[in-house]
Amino acid sequence: MATQSAQKGARDPPPRPAQPGKPARYISKYSESVRREAEKNKSQWKTMGPAKVAVPSPNDFLQKRSKEPKPAPKKKEEEGEKLLPLSVPQRTYHPVIRIKKNFIYKNAVAVIRGEPKKPQHFCVDTRQGDKYLLEPSGLFPKYTRKKNYGVIPKYVTRRNEEMKREEEEYQASVLEELKKKAMKTLSEEERTNILKALKKNWEEVNRAYLSLPIVTDTMYKKMQKEELELKLQQLEHDIAAIENHKTVYIANV
Repeated sequence: MATQSAQKGARDPPPRPAQPGKPARYISKYSESVRREAEKNKSQWKTMGPAKVAVPSPNDFLQKRSKEPKPAPKKKEEEGEKLLPLSVPQRTYHPVIRIKKNFIYKNAVAVIRGEPKKPQHFCVDTRQGDKYLLEPSGLFPKYTRKKNYGVIPKYVTRRNEEMKREEEEYQASVLEELKKKAMKTLSEEERTNILKALKKNWEEVNRAYLSLPIVTDTMYKKMQKEELELKLQQLEHDIAAIENHKTVYIANV
């Protein structure tokens, strides 16, 4: 036995060292007072509404026009101020006269005096009796029998008159414009005066040309001589044109 206990003791692990005890949890000394205050201020049924709610009576249901404003009650008229109804009607009064109509008699008179219905024209094209209306078919001369058949419509005549008037106005404006741009004819007196003035100018230019020096050795003298020659040529051309043509036209520019 001693050997067994010795073997058993040799097999067991060594004992663990004793650990120190945990410190006690901290508890505030005000915890009880805080708990009492929380229970005191806590409201029951906070998220579910009040515990008891007054249920409306079934007789107090919402009625029609119950929320509209009601007019003030009328004051009772005093006995002395109350007016009696008039026995005589006013001038503007028109009594309603009700007349009974006999619709049966009225309808009978309308049928007797009315025109009878005209029979419709049919066209039968098969031996089985198939028929169709003749008027909308195009075989009945409906439009050629009208009173205004072949007459030009009023809107066409009115349009033609407007076009004719516009054409006349356009032609008149063109003629007026041509008259403004037409050439003016010189009278005989004006022609002779212009011819005399041109000849006088030619004489003055010719005199200036003859008074030039014979030797043109400078550029200025050459330019002056060429200028006077050009003026003489232009004047001679104008004098010849007016003398050769008895009628002269001048364009309005």
